[in-house]
Amino acid sequence: MGLEVKDLSKKYGDKVVVDHVSFSMENPGVYALLGTNGAGKTTTIRMILDMLDKDSGEVLWNGQPLSFDNCNIGYLAEERGLYQKYSLMDQIMYFGRLRGVKDDVLKEKIRYWSGRLKLDEYLYPQAVKDARGRSKKGKPKSPDQLSKGNQQKIQFLIAMLSEPELLVLDEPFSGLDPVNTDILKDVVREQIDAGKYIIMSSHQMAAVEEFCTDITIMSRSRALVQGNLNEIKKGYGRVKLALKCEQDVKEYIDKLGITILSEKENEYELRVTGEQQANALLWELVNATIPVIRFDLSELSLHEIFVKEVGADEEKQ
Repeated sequence: MGLEVKDLSKKYGDKVVVDHVSFSMENPGVYALLGTNGAGKTTTIRMILDMLDKDSGEVLWNGQPLSFDNCNIGYLAEERGLYQKYSLMDQIMYFGRLRGVKDDVLKEKIRYWSGRLKLDEYLYPQAVKDARGRSKKGKPKSPDQLSKGNQQKIQFLIAMLSEPELLVLDEPFSGLDPVNTDILKDVVREQIDAGKYIIMSSHQMAAVEEFCTDITIMSRSRALVQGNLNEIKKGYGRVKLALKCEQDVKEYIDKLGITILSEKENEYELRVTGEQQANALLWELVNATIPVIRFDLSELSLHEIFVKEVGADEEKQ
């Protein structure tokens, strides 16, 4: 039965911040919750996790109200939640105990995730030598000694300690460099393969698109676009054309009234009305014996859908 989010609403005074949002996850996988800053994503997540009171609606897990008692939940918050001056290891142990993980198991899990996320140098500092050459135990690190990205990985480690069934990731790739982004992506793929339910909120559309099957795009507190991502893409048709030739072909593009999105050295990103217009351009080029190096007609990306729909919605204000 999975996760059901029904009719969630939240107001602060006269301001509506979440307006009757609903979605469901019947099967394991990744559900993307997207929107501009202030659209209501994080408030929705906090209501799902019962961290914030709802004005209306309910959240069910296998038909019962979702709680930490009937579902093992892992949560990576967008905001940093570490005590900056306290030992990382002490904090991780503390949070693990709060989730009911026994110390012997907890230590094994910390060791595993530390290695998996490349955090050993911060959690298990090597011995150092003093001025007299004597070996001295390495001093434990605290969060204020770590970069933003490594603090993010520490919080992700904490979220994984209880082996969650439901994993909620709010801006999981924020502050990560490309290497660490790939590390975290690999872990997300592993969790998908393990049959976990994952809610992911992120501004990095390309990263989200790698994983999600279903989406909700929020705008001005409400669900604007919702459903299966592949079906949503099909609804727009194949209207994005990447074209590269051995010479300037702008006159042929203009002749057919095709929109040029960008161009560089005989390479074009085009917006067509559909396959018929794209094929008409190809025919013109072939008939003119112009060598075509690349001709790639594709669907809109999640990023392009987001910009199109949210931009149109904001123009209505």
